Parts: sequence; C-alpha cells; structure tokens
Amino acid sequence: MAIGARVETSSPTTGVETLGELPESAVRYLNRELSWLDFDARVLHLARDESIPLLERLRFCVIAAGNLDEFFQVRVASLKARMAEGRLERSVDGFTPQAQLAGIHARVETLLEGLESVLRSAILPTLAAEGIRVVDWSDLDTDDRKFLEGEFADRIYPILTPLAVDPGHPFPYLSNLSTSLGVRLVDPESGRRCFARIKVPFTYGRLLSLPDGERFIPIEQVISAHLEALFPGMEILEHACFRVTRNADLSVDDQEAEDLLTAVEAELQRRRFRAVVRLEMSATASVAMRNLLMDELDVLPDDVYTTDFLLHVGGLSQLCKLKRADLLWSQRHQFVPAPLRPTGEGTPDFFAAIRNADVLAHHPYDSFGASVQEFIHQAAEDPDVLAIKMTLYRTDGDGDIVEALVSAAERGKQVAVVVELKARFDEQANIGWARQLENAGVHVAYGLVGLKVHAKICLVVRAEPDGIRRYCHVGTGNYNALTARTYEDLGLLTADEDIGADLSHLFNRLTGYGHGFTYSELVVAPEGVRPHMAELIAAEAAHGEQGRITLKMNSLVDAEIIDVLYAASAAGVRIDLLVRGICCLCPGVPGLSETISVRSVVGRYLEHSRIYFFGNANGVGRPVYLIGSADLMPRNLNSRVEALVPVRDPRLQARLQRILDTSLDHDARAWTLHPDGTWEAPPPGTVSPHDTLHDIPGVPAA
Repeated sequence: MAIGARVETSSPTTGVETLGELPESAVRYLNRELSWLDFDARVLHLARDESIPLLERLRFCVIAAGNLDEFFQVRVASLKARMAEGRLERSVDGFTPQAQLAGIHARVETLLEGLESVLRSAILPTLAAEGIRVVDWSDLDTDDRKFLEGEFADRIYPILTPLAVDPGHPFPYLSNLSTSLGVRLVDPESGRRCFARIKVPFTYGRLLSLPDGERFIPIEQVISAHLEALFPGMEILEHACFRVTRNADLSVDDQEAEDLLTAVEAELQRRRFRAVVRLEMSATASVAMRNLLMDELDVLPDDVYTTDFLLHVGGLSQLCKLKRADLLWSQRHQFVPAPLRPTGEGTPDFFAAIRNADVLAHHPYDSFGASVQEFIHQAAEDPDVLAIKMTLYRTDGDGDIVEALVSAAERGKQVAVVVELKARFDEQANIGWARQLENAGVHVAYGLVGLKVHAKICLVVRAEPDGIRRYCHVGTGNYNALTARTYEDLGLLTADEDIGADLSHLFNRLTGYGHGFTYSELVVAPEGVRPHMAELIAAEAAHGEQGRITLKMNSLVDAEIIDVLYAASAAGVRIDLLVRGICCLCPGVPGLSETISVRSVVGRYLEHSRIYFFGNANGVGRPVYLIGSADLMPRNLNSRVEALVPVRDPRLQARLQRILDTSLDHDARAWTLHPDGTWEAPPPGTVSPHDTLHDIPGVPAA
C-alpha cells in the first residue's frame, strides 16, 4: 500500500502514523518520496529480466544503488533538515516528515533485500558460470593468497592510514559515501580496549583482480586479512565494514553572495561536513561497534541499514567495463537526421540545411556528435558566424563542445556561456569549465539570482548576404556527448526568426539586467510555463470528450498542474501520461481521474525528453507540440529558468507523435500505474519502445 491510501492504523510498509480518516489530499496525490523509490524498484526489476544481457543486468543493479545514494543525500537529507528546524508541515499528500521517513525506511529495506537477492541468487552465480567470479578470501588457495599478500604489501599497505580513536585521537572525519573498516582491538599488555578506523581505498577499483583475470575479490577482504600488519602486537576482537552518506544538497544564498563562484566553492567545502543521514554496516558488526558508530556519527536506529552482503554495490560497475561483448547489448547504429546527412561531398553546410527546414534530432537514435556537436563545431569555424551563446548545465569530460567554444573565442567571435554552478553533483566540474572558458576570453555568466538555469539552448548569430540570421538549438537534454549515448532526448535546430528573437531576449536576460521580457514562441519558466500549461490543459478541457492530451516527462509532482489535469479529466478529456520517474497523480480514480492513464518506460535508455501534446488547444485539428527542458515539478516551474519550444513543422510533429505512440502502444514494454499507487509490470511478450525506435530505417552516422 502506498502513502496516499486510506488506512486506520500504522503500517510497517508505509510508515503512516495512526491518522484515522486521512485528509482528501492523501487521496488526490501520491507521495513524492515513495514514488521515487518506486522508480528504483522498476529499475531493479530490469536486473531480474533474463532476456537482458548479463552485464547490463548488473549495470541496472549499479544504477539502482546509485539512485539510492542520491535519494539519501538529497531527499532524506531534506526531510531530516526540516525536522531538525522544527518545520513539521505536512507534504501535499498529507504526511509529516516523520511519517515519510518511516515509510522510506521500510521501502528502502525492501529495495535492499531485492537488490541483494538478485545479485546473490541470479547475477553473480550466472556471471560465475560465464567465467567472471567475485570470490571471498575463504575461497582462495595458497597461491592466490600469496599473490594478494604481495599486492597488499606493494600497493595497498603504503596508502592505508589506520586512525585510532581515544582521548588523544578524536573520531576521524568520514567523507561522504566513503567505505571504511571499523576495528575493535585490545592491548594484551594493558587490557585496554580500543577502536580504529581504516578508510578503504578504491584507488585500484572496488575489486582486486586475481592473476587469471576472471576472479575478483572485494578490496576490504584483502585488508581485513592483513590487519595484524596494521596493528602489530594488538589482539583484534572484530572488524566490520561500514559506509556513510551525508547531506549533499547545496545551499547557497546567491542573493547575499558578492561572488557566486566563490560562494559555491565555499559551500562545497562546507558540504563535506554536513550531517550523516545514513549508516550502512556489515551485519556481523557487534552491538558495541554499532552503538559506537551511531553515537559518534549522531544517527538514529532507523538511519542504520545492515547487510551480510557487499557494501557499495555501485562499485561493481567495474565488472560492467570488462571486454565481454557477449554479455553486453550489441552496438546499435546511430543515424543522422535527413537534412544533415553526409553526401558524396562530405558533411553538408548545416546552416544551409537548417535555413531550408527545421531539423529534429532524437538521441541516442540520432547521433549527438553528427548533429548538435557538429552544429556548434561549424559555428566555431565559420568565418561568417559573429556570435555564439549557449547554456551549460552539465557537460562531458571529453570537452569537445567546450573546446569548440574556446576555438570560437580565439577566432575573435563573441562567445557567451551561461554556466550553472549549482547543477547538483556537477558543481566542481562546472567551476572548472567556467574557469577554462574565462581564461580563453569567453564571456561567462552564472545565471540569475535565486534561479537555476536549466534551459538547454544555443544561439548562433551569422552574417549572411541578406542580413543577420539567427540559428537556434533548443533541447531537452544537456550538451553532453557521453550521456547522449544512453539518455533519450530531443533537440530542435531552427532558423525561425521569432524563435531566434526570443532566444536573444532570453540570453540578454541571463547575462544582463531587465524585467518584463516577452516571448512570441518560447515558453519560459519561471514566469511562463505554469500558466501556459494550465491554459493549454483548460483549453483542451473546453473540448470535452474530443479533448486529447499526451504529456511525456521525467516527473509529475506539481499539485496545481495535477489539479488542472483532474479538472480536464472531469470534463471527459482523454489524458495519457508517460512519466519515467516520480508521479504524484493518482490515475483512474472514479470521479477524479477516470480518463487519465500513466505509463512508465524503463529500459536500455534513460527516458529524458519532455514532449507536451494538446490535440485541440488551437482549435479542432490544430494540435500543439512542445518540447524542452521543463518537467512538471515545483522546482522547474517556480525556481528554474526553463525553455519550451513549439514544433510546428507537420513532418516533425509526425515524428514526435510516433515517439509518443510507440510508448503508448498496447504491446509496448511499459509499466502501468494503478489508482492505489502500485505499478504493474509489463506483461511477457511486449516489445521495448527503444528497440522499436531503433528499427526505424535511417542512415548510419559517419
């Protein structure tokens, strides 16, 4: 049962207090936090799917574990911070932070049991049958142990630092997501009992490889087998592995900061010492060790998660990099949008192609490198290009786009980049990109006070025989070539004059001063997306049963938008929602949402694009299609700069509709959300939309 259902007493699976009759809000909305964990459960379900290659199944375990790390660092940390500040207001679905934390604990325990079960009983044994084994120290023979003794002496021992805890040695600082060995010892001469911590270094990976290259052992087991070398003359009572997770949310008051970059750097330093929100421990740890760590780290019993399995499952990603093509998905061709396809004369002039017609790129089916990167590369080299402006929220370590921008600046072009320093977990990398760009003479701005710049936009200004022309890219995903291989995203390349003018206004707003900017084509948050979406939904409701709405997004959380959708459903509008992750709307509830369905596609690619379709908002037969960066969450609508762009070309609208129809098809492999908040897995025999879209004929990228 999900939070949001009516219950009379506490439930160990939800953590709901004894509330009796719950408020109406608990029936109208599903709990955001548990909906996030439901997504992790859907990811974990893929790890059980025997039709998926084995190392890809392992990768889904790694992804689920990484998602849980982020969940604790951000969402659990936020709930705990509210409780510490005495802010006990209920969430929109009617529950206190305390009730939500209890529900989270129970749900996480279930997820961890499932994660351990699929690894222990399915994936690791099958990997062993394929010649890839994760072994224990007890499995090793004399030769193996002798080899690892040499590895320990030569490579591990020199970088270990045992830290004693006693009156002269305070409890050491434990970095976020670090794994440690706790050791309890006794001095045989004095009888004094003591404790020490050893940070487990992952310098050589989570696992150490044995000489045959087919067997791997967790590094902490090698360290544990050599504790006598670290504590000579001491009697070791016990050792156990543990891992800490800290509050990692960034809190910068950019309205008070004189220099945002310096303020973010300072906050990154402070974040290292934020409160611990989760303690993971080996189940073998004694009560004495557990109590000691709880006291020193100031955590409660519900913050502790124990296992007799492996800590830091995410480190198993090391195995996913093995050169075993037979255990991985086969490589699929990426294509090039038709107007940009190479000819016998080589790569076409992108500006001529875009000037002729709008171009829609759908990644990873369409090559990011052969479309978006090439667009920016040509802009950097073209002598007629006068200026390039773009936003960077997250970019990749390869740095091709950054290098193109640097090259453009060195060629004398005006280059302006809005770097979002507060992109969660990418803050340090973005500081590095910002400095590199500034050193090359690029005009770097950090966005607007109080807002994150999340829009994915690029503007190229070019001198042409008939005057200045603006070329635009508006996308749903980051300018990141690495994630573009696995994130499903869309981007519109256009020379539309109105969109170009709108982007000029938006960049002037981001880099300068001013109020009251208006846009003729773009829909821009925080001012415009919420009212525009509400107007489009209401306009569709005016058509009653003839109304048609399809919304594809990552998350649907905003209560006001949900309420407008409920009103449209009451008017008879057919509403199909494709929500990859969090969904707080209750579909199919009699008298509330009977005409609303919710599906979720999880699979080979991370569904990341946002497509908003309204069948009759401009009159019967005149549909509206919008794509862009904004999910329907309060943060996107209220506190971020987002950009949606209309797609008007009927050819491109048809492609967007095909994307939507592929996921909505009855035979598509998609999860279905029920009114009580439970998700139904796709039935056997369904086809992944990712495979269907890959099978559409195209021209491979060069």
